Amino acid sequence: MSSLVANPIRYPDTASSPLMTRRAWWLLILGFVIPGSAQVLAGNRKLGRIGLGATLGMWTAAIIAALLFAFMRTPFITLATQGWFLLLVQVVLVAYALLWFVLTLNTFRLLRIIKAAPGARFWIAVATVIFLVLSVGSASGAAYYAGIARGALGAIFGNSAPVAPVDGRYNILLLGGDAGEDREGLRPDSISVVSVDASTGAATIIGLPRDMMRVPFSEGPFHDAYPNGYENCDVSACKLNSVYTEAQLRHADWYPDAEAQGSSPGIEATRDAAEGVTGLSIQFYALIDMAGFSQLIDALGGVEIDVKERLPIGGDENLNNVDGWIEVGKQKLDGYHAEWYARSRHSTSDWDRMRRQRELQEAILRQFTPGNVLSKFQAIADAGSQVVKTDIPQSMLGYFSDLALKTRDHDITNLELSPPTVPDQDNPNFEHIHDLVAEAVAPPETASGDGK
Repeated sequence: MSSLVANPIRYPDTASSPLMTRRAWWLLILGFVIPGSAQVLAGNRKLGRIGLGATLGMWTAAIIAALLFAFMRTPFITLATQGWFLLLVQVVLVAYALLWFVLTLNTFRLLRIIKAAPGARFWIAVATVIFLVLSVGSASGAAYYAGIARGALGAIFGNSAPVAPVDGRYNILLLGGDAGEDREGLRPDSISVVSVDASTGAATIIGLPRDMMRVPFSEGPFHDAYPNGYENCDVSACKLNSVYTEAQLRHADWYPDAEAQGSSPGIEATRDAAEGVTGLSIQFYALIDMAGFSQLIDALGGVEIDVKERLPIGGDENLNNVDGWIEVGKQKLDGYHAEWYARSRHSTSDWDRMRRQRELQEAILRQFTPGNVLSKFQAIADAGSQVVKTDIPQSMLGYFSDLALKTRDHDITNLELSPPTVPDQDNPNFEHIHDLVAEAVAPPETASGDGK
């Protein structure tokens, strides 16, 4: 009798319906908020201690993660984006979900619901089901998303060692690939170099016209084959964007290690050309498959664009058989219309088209906010793994995530190497282009010349 009075939770008066009802609600809520506590109070203490230990471990891990994210964001993201770590998180979450399932079922047995007041039994049972779904579902869902993230990151990013900046900058070759039915293989439809200050995050986007002729190459096989610039080549037109096709389809043996390094002969040859044009050392590339571009934009929920001119969807150069129009004004474009905004060939010039593609790239970057990514995580991850390919090391994601936050604090500057900046595209003055690029990427105090 003394133990009954001293511990009514473990030794309740089963004849008292009000007491058993209150006890049931207490155990149910405690078991949900602090998994394992119900067993310690009223059931198998060994099972309860396992549950409490796992719960305290999860709470501790969550607190440490929050502190690291707040005060050591770069190391935290670096760790959290590693494949082995995401696999570990996935295994732990699955194990915790199973433990939570066992604890919830065991707690329901401890409630002795049949002894509760008749009017409360239904609601106690409903609450148990809800808590079961919330607890096990949240842990299982988190494990599922960890698996998605692990797969997407592994498919998109490289696995090489971190790379140091060159002259204080990271330079990334950004390619918009388009393998149309009338083309022999993929041909970059959009070529640019994104140059980012490794300390401040200030970024410059340098647009390289795809029709630029006689481009020089940095040291490598194409420089050896075309020491005086890209002319008398093995394709129909010796333009910048045809370098990819020639390397990929005709001279893949010139870059034998490209595939093993997460690249391709076409990408490496285009990188050599972009280095020759800009005078920059380019550490990484990112290839966006325009054929799947609309899927990524739809996953982001569309992109906001200020359309400057009415653009046709489809049709020919005489605007026959146009399927529709993208009207002037600020609007949110879905994937289909955004893709046509970037691709529309008629009624405007190629230079306008390049500008629109650059605007779209910047708009997509603005849409990659933490809230947007988290709310549409699965769709973005699925689309990203199909649309984007890069050799940026997965081990540097923490650093680049931190750098991207700094970039958002600056206005992105643009340098288009097209008319009127570079008027002669058939025989460009590349020494002058190198000077333009050096001035565009120089820190403000260097560019101004007076340190102010």
